[in-house]
Amino acid sequence: MTDLDEHGRPHPPSAGDETATLLGFLEVQRATLAWKCGGLDAAGLRASLTPTSMTLGGMLKHMSYVEDHWFSHWLYGQDPQPPWDSVDWKADRDWDWNSAAEDTPEQLHALWQGTVARSRTLVEQALANGGLDQLARRSSPDGQSPSLRWILFHMIEEYARHVGHADLLRESVDGLTGE
Repeated sequence: MTDLDEHGRPHPPSAGDETATLLGFLEVQRATLAWKCGGLDAAGLRASLTPTSMTLGGMLKHMSYVEDHWFSHWLYGQDPQPPWDSVDWKADRDWDWNSAAEDTPEQLHALWQGTVARSRTLVEQALANGGLDQLARRSSPDGQSPSLRWILFHMIEEYARHVGHADLLRESVDGLTGE
């Protein structure tokens, strides 16, 4: 059983191997975003702070996209899943952020939770079939393919950056503060 803190976040291993440590810190970041977005109604998830239009609901949808983009699209070379497959990204580069205002809290949480679950499964499969050194099936225009290790580090960085934003947004909604 995983040891959880008072906000439901797991403690990453303090002396684990590289894989356990990377996955542990990714799970902490995911759980922190869930905590910061939890218990809010639609107005709370749509609240923003000037001068940005960033919202917690947009953040949930954006992180759903980022999860799917790196673990499904890059790592496994899969085509985009719904709802990403029908987006005109040229018309709205920030569609994930902007369209979240049209979604209910239940839809946003379900999208993010479903994507995270799919990502966990894909990472588990990748670890079993090649470990952290496994290269993504997609490559950048310069021909470089990131390793699973790089993707995990990138995801931790992406979450950590947005969890910092989430702290400010959540405090502005109802005063909730904390790491």
